[in-house]
Amino acid sequence: MATFLSDTSSKNAAIKRDILKLCIKHSNYSIADFSRNLGISVPTITKFISELIAEGFLRDEGKIGTSGGRRPSVYGLNPEAGYFVGVDVARHHYHISISNFKGEIINFIQDIEYVLEATEESFRTICRMVKDEVTKSGIPWIKVLGVGVSLSGRVNPEKGYSLTYFVSDDLPLKSIFQKEFNVPVNIENDSRAMAYGEYLTLGKDADPNMVFINISWGLGMGIIMDGNLYYGKSGYSGELGHFPVLDNNLICRCGKVGCLETGASGSALHRMIVEKLEKGQPSSLATLYKKKGDIELGEILDAVRDEDVLAIDTIGQIGDTLGRGIAGVLNIFNPGLVVIGGRLIVGKEYLLLPIKTAVNRLSLSRVSADTKIVFSCLGRRAASVGDCLLSRANVLGL
Repeated sequence: MATFLSDTSSKNAAIKRDILKLCIKHSNYSIADFSRNLGISVPTITKFISELIAEGFLRDEGKIGTSGGRRPSVYGLNPEAGYFVGVDVARHHYHISISNFKGEIINFIQDIEYVLEATEESFRTICRMVKDEVTKSGIPWIKVLGVGVSLSGRVNPEKGYSLTYFVSDDLPLKSIFQKEFNVPVNIENDSRAMAYGEYLTLGKDADPNMVFINISWGLGMGIIMDGNLYYGKSGYSGELGHFPVLDNNLICRCGKVGCLETGASGSALHRMIVEKLEKGQPSSLATLYKKKGDIELGEILDAVRDEDVLAIDTIGQIGDTLGRGIAGVLNIFNPGLVVIGGRLIVGKEYLLLPIKTAVNRLSLSRVSADTKIVFSCLGRRAASVGDCLLSRANVLGL
């Protein structure tokens, strides 16, 4: 990695990073624009621009038209200056996104099978697999500038620990990843990574105050406040699934009773479907359940797509319960945008309509009147895309 990217003390390195940040914000800029924005003389800025071009980070984008006089050259990021890798690790598989230096996603590799265990060797193995996949995609690892990794559960990015996949007090996950990848690494909770990826991808359609609801096997939330990810005091913000809102006497996987996740998640959907099949309720899933003695979440979601009545009714119940939780979120945070992502959004309107109905019924109308509720535009790519962009932000000091 270029020395100025890792140099946090040199004034010249800071100026170069500021130039790159302006190119990210404005796509391309002229020397006069750089000089005016940074308060640095034109000759000095010209020198820095020349160095960044020589180092391969900037390129001359040509002349732009003006109302009169000489047309100035503008400069922008060189997309091939380096690459960022995002790794979204789920329970039995992981996804990889690769972005170029401009932050454009150039590859997405999904559903690589791997059962992650909370051991050092398991994490080292997945690192080697990721490097192999990136290399096979045509990107030499030496061109990778940073890696972002997201995992479900409680993750503290600053300290580099995951409480869900805890290896040792003396060995943060971040340390394992950085040793194996040999580039800067940041780790993140999957819901926060999704929120960040969605926020930047939405561009002008995003809202600086936004929440992302991740409804998959569990239930999580990422929070954007004033355009920045919100972490909370200990770095574990967004545990919407463990909000004690339900009076159902069900023990959550966290050990508490009545968590929202016990009524609004993929695990809740699975439990409710199994209970109904046990009672003999008709469904296309009945034969499969009788044969296997169980049913997988993916099979339930396939039944939703195929318009199985039992599956549709049950995901509607999930939507109603989730809507109650979202109504509470609106009353507390008053966001301008709620984005819903995760595996269960295959339910589409069967999930979204009950959510909106519950929100309209239970939230304060003055609070929710200006809030839009939409599905994720990134779908299954959301976390790994967010990981890429968080890695770039980390490396460039955004």
